Amino acid sequence: MHSRQRTYIDLHVHTWASDGTESPATVIREAERAGLAAVAITDHDTLAGLDEGGEAARGLALEFVRGCELTARGDYDPMHFLGLWLPREAEPIEILIRRQQERRAARNALMLERLAGLGVPVTPEELHEAGRGETRGRPHMAHALVRRGVVSSVEEAFRRFLGNGAPAYVRMDTPDPREIVSVLKSAGATVVFAHPMLIDCPEAWLFDTLSDLKQQGLDALEAYHPDYTPEQTRHCVDMAQRIGLALSGGSDFHGAVKPGLKLGHGGAGLRVPYFVLERLKALRRAQGLPE
Repeated sequence: MHSRQRTYIDLHVHTWASDGTESPATVIREAERAGLAAVAITDHDTLAGLDEGGEAARGLALEFVRGCELTARGDYDPMHFLGLWLPREAEPIEILIRRQQERRAARNALMLERLAGLGVPVTPEELHEAGRGETRGRPHMAHALVRRGVVSSVEEAFRRFLGNGAPAYVRMDTPDPREIVSVLKSAGATVVFAHPMLIDCPEAWLFDTLSDLKQQGLDALEAYHPDYTPEQTRHCVDMAQRIGLALSGGSDFHGAVKPGLKLGHGGAGLRVPYFVLERLKALRRAQGLPE
C-alpha cells in the first residue's frame, strides 16, 4: 500500500536512543504494522537512532522523517523544539547536541548528589544501565529508583524526587530558544514548537514568544498531542493561523515509559491526519528545501 493511501502520521516519537524503551528498528516495524503513512524519530539531544530507523524503513510503504527534540530555557517552563527532515550531515546540530549532552551530564551529577543526600543513592553505573542510548536523564533515574524498590512507578519517582519542585530536581542549563531555532534552520530542518499548550504561562506571553520565534525561523506548532484537551487543540490551531505557522503533531511515544500511548495514537483518540505532513512538505518546497 502506497503511503499516500494511508491516513495517519506520527511526527513525535522516541526510541531507546534517548528515553524510550524500543529500538529504532522496532519503532519502524510497529509504525508499518499500524499502517501509518509516515513516522519521525525525534529523540532527545541525539541523532543516534536515525540511521537505524532509516535503514529499517527502506523499502516500506512508510515515509521516514529524520528528527530530534531539543530543549531551550523559557521564562516559565522549558521549551521544546522538534527538528524535522534533518540532513545526514548536520554539524551545527551535532555541536549543539554535544553541548546539551554535557549540560545534561552535569545536571545528572548534581541530581545524583541530591538523591544520595535524601538517603536514596543511585550510582552513575545504575544510571548508565537504565538506558540503552547515549542520552541519560530523569526518566533513567526514575527507572533506577523503581529497580531499587524505592518507588513503585516512574510517576511516583517524579512526584516524590525528580519532578519540577521535588527535592532532587535540578533545572538544566539550556540554550536560548532563538539559538535552537537558528541552528535547526541553518541545517535545513523544519522547526516545530513541541506541545506549546503544556507550558504553564500567560496566553499573551506564549503568543508573543511564538510570534517572535516565527521571525527567527520557527515553522510550525505541535497542534496535535495526547496531553491536549480538544479545546487546547482548537486553540493551538487558531493561534498557529493567527501567527502564520504550519501545524504538526504526534503521539510523543516512549514505549513502556508511557504505556497508554501507541504509535499513531495519543491515548483518547488522537490521530494526526496525513494532510498535516503534506502541508509541511509544501512549506519546505516553498522554502527551497528538500523533502
